[in-house]
Amino acid sequence: MSHWIDLVTPHGPIGAWRADPVGTGKGAVVVLQEIFGVNAHIRSVAERLAEAGFTALAPALFDPVERGVELDYDAAGIERGRTLVAALGLERAMDCAAAAAELLQAEGLRTGAVGFCYGGTLAFLCNTRLGLPAVGYYGSRSVAFLDEPLRAPMMFHFGEHDASIPPAAVQAHREKLPQAHIHVYDAGHGFNCEQRHDYVPEAAAAAWPRTLEFLEDSLR
Repeated sequence: MSHWIDLVTPHGPIGAWRADPVGTGKGAVVVLQEIFGVNAHIRSVAERLAEAGFTALAPALFDPVERGVELDYDAAGIERGRTLVAALGLERAMDCAAAAAELLQAEGLRTGAVGFCYGGTLAFLCNTRLGLPAVGYYGSRSVAFLDEPLRAPMMFHFGEHDASIPPAAVQAHREKLPQAHIHVYDAGHGFNCEQRHDYVPEAAAAAWPRTLEFLEDSLR
């Protein structure tokens, strides 16, 4: 079952899309959005995690700036999303992610994070700053934070043709974070999202079971 809830944060209440598994769960996952909001794609990720046995919670990170944001995957959506990311700021975004993790942990659930694009970097910071096992899909903003030490298991998924994450950036992840699990696919940016023109079903299908196995092992 999936539905919107109100999530209390240091910056006021925000929306969060929650999906719960049927029966005994395997832990919980904070799902961190792209710059396009908690849209149909992010909600579907939460629901797929619930189908796999995890409680999933996707906080609407832009709500402190503008509530109910769902943007299209076009030039206007990208421009508006980047404006909202800048207006929100990193610290407020992390506060909202932390509030989601704390709610799940207060329920006695072992908690990790999964994020995509913008959220991929936030997932990485949930590891280094909150101590959560995390999976980052094509987090193009992570290079600036690679000197922050990992505090939990970490997995990264990259597309080898992603112009926003060139091979040198992927190599920097390998060198700075040798203990991380890093996978590179014959794909570009956003390969997991069926709404994007650069969706690559084969790459998405390869990355997803790796993500689930990693989360199950890390949250056991």
